[in-house]
Amino acid sequence: MSEQVYLERDGAIATVVLNQPERFNAMNKGMFQGLTRVFKECDADTNLRCVIIRGEGGKAFSAGADISEFETERSSSEKARAYAVHFHAGANAVGNCIHPVIAQIDGACIGGGLAIATLCDYRICGQSSRFGVPVKRLGLVEAHAEMAPLVHKFGANIALEILLLGDIFGVQDALRMGLVNRVVENDSVGVEARATAEKIAEGAPLSARWHKKFIYRLLDPTPLSDEEIDEGFDCYDTEDFQTGYKAFLEKKSPKFRGR
Repeated sequence: MSEQVYLERDGAIATVVLNQPERFNAMNKGMFQGLTRVFKECDADTNLRCVIIRGEGGKAFSAGADISEFETERSSSEKARAYAVHFHAGANAVGNCIHPVIAQIDGACIGGGLAIATLCDYRICGQSSRFGVPVKRLGLVEAHAEMAPLVHKFGANIALEILLLGDIFGVQDALRMGLVNRVVENDSVGVEARATAEKIAEGAPLSARWHKKFIYRLLDPTPLSDEEIDEGFDCYDTEDFQTGYKAFLEKKSPKFRGR
């Protein structure tokens, strides 16, 4: 594959691959443009039930920003604002995906790589994985939109620890912070990510999409509208609900169709 980001499909599970292994999958403009493209494709496919995102090569999910790009793309505030359009589009495509998204973290998950991982809904890493956002060493600041998922999901204390200290830290700290859901043997990360995706895919896909939508909406302190409250009961009008509760009563395994 020559694309910096490409999509693999296996049944109801898709895998998005960050494909710049020679640079440890460092994030550049092309990478963010690729994320926008492939996640739009995933959103349009309602037969999908889960998406995995991983880095090519097995040594890094992503080692952070591609600093070789800074001179041409981010050497002034004007250029950085223009670059941010691509960053935000790619990040939003990941965070707003209608399907559950699993981060399969092999090796380094640094800077922009950690930003993408925090936008996922579930994170699995290996025992030797490393994390951090050492932008203070470059004199950089995480813009509001870049740090918002970190703050909203993990809190101000965690965001301040990561950004003020600027450390590269291991899995024990990542677990303490709540940044990862599971840590497994290095050679089992892909297997566990796939098994987790299959477990998610067994459930009713509409339930997963609604739960994801509602949970992230509740991070917004704005009061729920009457329409939003009513949507919490729309599942009772779905074919999947009829399938699910009847299968339970009949002691059968339900076959959900996402309707």
